[in-house]
Amino acid sequence: MKILLAGGSGMVGSFITPYLQKDHEIRVLDMTEPSQPGVEFVRGSVMEPADLQKALQGVDSFVWLVMRSPQGGSVTDQDEKIIRENYEVNCLGLHLFLYTAQTLGVRSGVYTSSMSVHYRNRDYYPAEEEVPLDTPSAYGLSKGFGEGICRYFARWFDMNIAALRITGPRARDKWIEERRAPVTDRPDGSRPLFVTDEEDLANAYAAALRLVQEGHGRFDAFFIAGDERQREHNLTKAKRVLGWAPTTHLKTGG
Repeated sequence: MKILLAGGSGMVGSFITPYLQKDHEIRVLDMTEPSQPGVEFVRGSVMEPADLQKALQGVDSFVWLVMRSPQGGSVTDQDEKIIRENYEVNCLGLHLFLYTAQTLGVRSGVYTSSMSVHYRNRDYYPAEEEVPLDTPSAYGLSKGFGEGICRYFARWFDMNIAALRITGPRARDKWIEERRAPVTDRPDGSRPLFVTDEEDLANAYAAALRLVQEGHGRFDAFFIAGDERQREHNLTKAKRVLGWAPTTHLKTGG
């Protein structure tokens, strides 16, 4: 398939692109050129309809990776810049993007959500449908609104969208480092993250892309975390529906 990575030059996009390239043709929409070779690049903004038209033309599916002013799920700190950037991208930009996608016949994709849609000082996340979207952060709040926009397009425009609530995405070397010595002095005072390796992350996106090719009018959200023992995140739904579970620890002994 030909896949558009919106915001694909960012951190998560850079992690997953080499893995997705093995099975898919990749196009990136971003203001910055991607570092990965062999990728078609469209320079543009998700806030500009003409850029969206150009980027979405001729693709089969998409992955939304756009992010600005991220925050953890344990803080209320915010200012005008944080508020404006999060709402512009996570709400207005996403709505414009999905509207344009469905007008061009692109009706399936993956939305990058975040575990920060939840209040993060919990001991356990029992199920995607049971844990409220009760974040104190402006970032997490707007990300949760983004999930609502995805639900809206699934319901009223018959789109298929999977939302991945990811946590702690890391390149392999950083993943190994933090698995061995978890960061305990996080700025927001929250507990150490269950970091997720780049390959595990890419496998989750690949599985979600396969999922949304079948059926119609479907929205599903999934916890995606490098928590193979499920000490904090119940990953049952991801395993059952996506066939996904973190496996990097088996290869590295981490």
